[in-house]
Amino acid sequence: MRKSGRSLLLIATMLLAATPALADKYSETVELFKNAGESGSFFGKSYGYAVFPTVGKAGLGIGGAYGEGRVYEQGKYVGDSKMKQLSIGFQAGGQGYSQIVFLADKRAFDEFTSGNFEFGANVNAIVITASASGTAATTGTTGTASGGKKDAATAGEFHKGTAVFIIAKGGLMYEASVSGQKFSYKPLGKK
Repeated sequence: MRKSGRSLLLIATMLLAATPALADKYSETVELFKNAGESGSFFGKSYGYAVFPTVGKAGLGIGGAYGEGRVYEQGKYVGDSKMKQLSIGFQAGGQGYSQIVFLADKRAFDEFTSGNFEFGANVNAIVITASASGTAATTGTTGTASGGKKDAATAGEFHKGTAVFIIAKGGLMYEASVSGQKFSYKPLGKK
């Protein structure tokens, strides 16, 4: 009985220790975008943003993408978002990437958080090359992010109240667009 009590305590401790690590993927991704070229300047001039640490995309003729993210209003975490994309056309392969959607003003924020926001055909994303590394040890964890102005392909700008940046994580895919992405939104505390 005593041994099972220790086991339960050990499991509870491990679960509590893992919780901050799960939350860190959002702050780490935000730091990558803050330090990766042109996207960094958008934090100071945007009303809000949605960050998706990992979006998975794959296709062969017909493709799809999916990612889960968090929405921030004036720097404060206010809700969760899911992104889905279906695409048809010439495409092959798979890739993983991080994505951030900057929302220029309250109108754009309200439109995004209405629950049924979608990118049309004319939206372009700026693809950034950046790297991240981290280590974990018994003394704590560390992480670093690198990126520079040279890493951004072109200067970003708002288009109809939004600006989109992507950091490639891996994979190879012929086709990289955000057209047709659909976003759902759920405010904090709402089930």
